[in-house]
Amino acid sequence: MPRLDRAHFTALLAAALALVVVHALGRFAFTPLLPLLLDDGMFDLGQGARLATWNYLGYLLGALLALPMANPRGLRQGLPAALLINAGLTLAQVFTDDVDLLAALRLANGISNGVVFVLAPALVLEWLALRRATALSGLVYLGLGAGMLLCGVLVNITPWQGSLRWLPIALCALPLALLCVPMLTRLARDIPEKPHARAHGTLLKRHNLALLMAYLGAGLGYILPLTFLPALAREQLPAGHSLLVGNWWWTAFACLVSASLWNIAGARLGDRRALLVNYLLQLLGVAMPLLLPGPVGVMACALLVGGTFLGTVLLTQRLARALNPDQGLRLAALLISLYGGSQLLGPWLVAQWTAAGHDLASSFAIGAVALLWSLLWAWHVPEPHHPAETEPLHASHRPARQ
Repeated sequence: MPRLDRAHFTALLAAALALVVVHALGRFAFTPLLPLLLDDGMFDLGQGARLATWNYLGYLLGALLALPMANPRGLRQGLPAALLINAGLTLAQVFTDDVDLLAALRLANGISNGVVFVLAPALVLEWLALRRATALSGLVYLGLGAGMLLCGVLVNITPWQGSLRWLPIALCALPLALLCVPMLTRLARDIPEKPHARAHGTLLKRHNLALLMAYLGAGLGYILPLTFLPALAREQLPAGHSLLVGNWWWTAFACLVSASLWNIAGARLGDRRALLVNYLLQLLGVAMPLLLPGPVGVMACALLVGGTFLGTVLLTQRLARALNPDQGLRLAALLISLYGGSQLLGPWLVAQWTAAGHDLASSFAIGAVALLWSLLWAWHVPEPHHPAETEPLHASHRPARQ
């Protein structure tokens, strides 16, 4: 593992804060809020699932929008703009109880989130690659784990009901966005143009197919518990049980710890082997509420899914760059587009499933099947010929001394 110096720490912190704003506060806060908003009578479960669907559609559109922005100019201009817009949209949710307007805001929130979630980690991965330190890149996702814990605090401290439950979240998101915009801008200035690279080469190469197909299933597999586990806990646990609130805390804690663990696992086992273990554990986690309904199943799902889904992201992104060192930014955008597209199916399938009279728990079988698909495809991902950090540095790409 490369030494984590002050410059590395600052770069990782910039992207980590961006993920706190857009993905933890902007997106995942909706998960612990969902049962509370249902209790407030703001909307029913079907409407809540549709709100999640609009957000995931926006996430997909944002990831697709990031594809043409995956260049130094897009990093310098589009990334900071999307971050500020996302924080503003989180604040806007405070001022409406109208479900249709909220759907529009969740859609726009998802678009800006998709742009930032693609470009911020990709920016830091490229920045670290120039310094032969890509093994540190997974630490970016510590921000998401910390942000999920922060969501748990902010959701439970508010004395208000309805849309005002978003206020503490928004008041946290705005200053964090303002803080990390100049940090990201400085990083983006260090990324050189690469006129010699095959910027328009195909991304759908044969050696990428298994990685892409595995990631497609991963999006659907993890999004069901990350959206509906608190609501599922209400079905399977008695009133007053500690896991009715605690399931999100355990998910967030596992997420926070997992970023470092999977980063180390990838460095020691190799990213491909670590990814296989990751998919197996995540599959087991999604299946646990079906296999052992009740406290054991809910707790196991929270720990295993919360402790693996970030590992899927960071290991897949590193493998993609190692297999395609000249297409890192664009392939990152394509991967997140696939991930976002399959996530979009999750809430829609749950809405159809529950409307047909089935319970919420049985819908988790859909996620388990999706992760089995991912595990089978991941077995066929080739080993990189060399790790991403061994990419030769051209003279024009050498970073300035920090």
